[in-house]
Amino acid sequence: MKHFADLINALETTNKTNAKIDAIIDYLERAPDEDKVWFIALFTGKRPKRNVNTNYMKEWALEITKLPFWLFQESYSSVGDLGETLSLILPPPSEKIGRTLSQWMSDIVNLKDKSEAEKKEFVLQSWNGLDYTERLIFNKLLGGSFRIGVSDKTLINALTRFSSQESSTLMHSLMGKWIPGEVSFQELISAENINPDNSKPYPFCLAYPLEKELEELGGPDEWQIEYKWDGIRGQIIRRNDEVFIWSRGEELITEQFPEIKEAILAMKGNFVLDGEILAVKDYNVLNFNELQKRLNRKTLTKKMLTDIPIEVFVYDLLELEGTDLREKPISARRAMLEELLLNESPEKIKLSQVISFENWEDLNIIREESREINSEGLMLKQKNSPYHSGRKKGDWWKWKVSPLTIDAVLIYAQKGSGRRSAYYTDYTFAVKNGDTLVTIAKAYSGLTDKEIMEVSKFVNKNAIEKFGPVRTVKAELVFEIAFEGIGFSSRHKSGVALRFPRIVRWRKDKTVDEIDELEEIKKLIQ
Repeated sequence: MKHFADLINALETTNKTNAKIDAIIDYLERAPDEDKVWFIALFTGKRPKRNVNTNYMKEWALEITKLPFWLFQESYSSVGDLGETLSLILPPPSEKIGRTLSQWMSDIVNLKDKSEAEKKEFVLQSWNGLDYTERLIFNKLLGGSFRIGVSDKTLINALTRFSSQESSTLMHSLMGKWIPGEVSFQELISAENINPDNSKPYPFCLAYPLEKELEELGGPDEWQIEYKWDGIRGQIIRRNDEVFIWSRGEELITEQFPEIKEAILAMKGNFVLDGEILAVKDYNVLNFNELQKRLNRKTLTKKMLTDIPIEVFVYDLLELEGTDLREKPISARRAMLEELLLNESPEKIKLSQVISFENWEDLNIIREESREINSEGLMLKQKNSPYHSGRKKGDWWKWKVSPLTIDAVLIYAQKGSGRRSAYYTDYTFAVKNGDTLVTIAKAYSGLTDKEIMEVSKFVNKNAIEKFGPVRTVKAELVFEIAFEGIGFSSRHKSGVALRFPRIVRWRKDKTVDEIDELEEIKKLIQ
């Protein structure tokens, strides 16, 4: 457990990706193989179910410390995390338990069939043999709340460096169905029992924001124009009767979209498609907030599959029957894609529309109207361009519509991390709903260092309440917030959520009476 505690401490004291990768590799070089398997399981979301009620843990800690309940509540409010609060209030351990992570996890899993008295005995003995950091991790593992700020991509990159395996092969292996204790570390990283060639994706071709005047691009007939959709960019692979869906972030997301997997399996042949995964209902593309409800769920209910149906708007064909097509011009790839989909007519798989236009002036009008169909703007692709790996200026451009903006007031603030840990940099904003204020967005970027210092001084002088690290402040500072899209959501009291909100400027010329009204903001939703 000590090695694992050292790893967690190292990961939480840096926000640099390379430093996190180095810490993971250092752990893998020292930990026994059984611990490495549990490490991967915990970092990929394969946590055991909670077998101890956290209310009992709270009661047992109060019995040990003799703290009054009100003081515990104050401590909990200040810390903001139950597992950390318990670790802080408990007395120092009187002994040292030197057990491995896999041994701890085995005992935690086996608590399922234990009585309350047996669970209590186990927890109290464990608390008495662990230092603060180990105890904190133990509490989180026990309470089912273990989470760590390491993305799947960072984890895969670390394992790639450690094992010299290809990242796509590791992702294929780790994202499958496996159970700790039934598979070895070597089996996981060597990707035994899978064919990595079946799942291997291509590097995505990416576009730059348009930075030229349209007339500088040449003739309109040299360009293929499509709508730019706000969904999930996906590469859909069908090889040897297996289907894999990769996100642009190099995550394997096949199981999140079973209807797409089923539709591709119903097709014939072998191919690799590139397209946008979207929520589409009654022939209309839904707001991204609807698609977001489908993401990262362990279980997709029948109701959710019905209420938020998924389609893929396909715009490129990268491979056909084992032949790499990426060096062919997009005009040729498009013709082959049209033939493939015409012959198969698959459900849920639609051909991305190529927009017809006479001149650049007409295209500008089409772009301005694109938000009406929940599009972000347009994609401009040179007809003779190959499918590049990554970005190359000149061949593909993205031409987004101008962002939407509102005026909102700061009501909550929280300190940042790293070099900004002494300043309030994380902000929550509200708008008017009649005579009250309702939260609508959080934003973390857009202010200069000088402005951040000014806001921090204001928060320190005008904090009204505190909830753990969060401060409620007087509703006086008004900011202009820009965002790419808006949709209905239950995450905020306002009932709406903004897509990619960021601070444009501090409106020192405005008062809270001049911020936007919620009902007017809702009119922006398509």
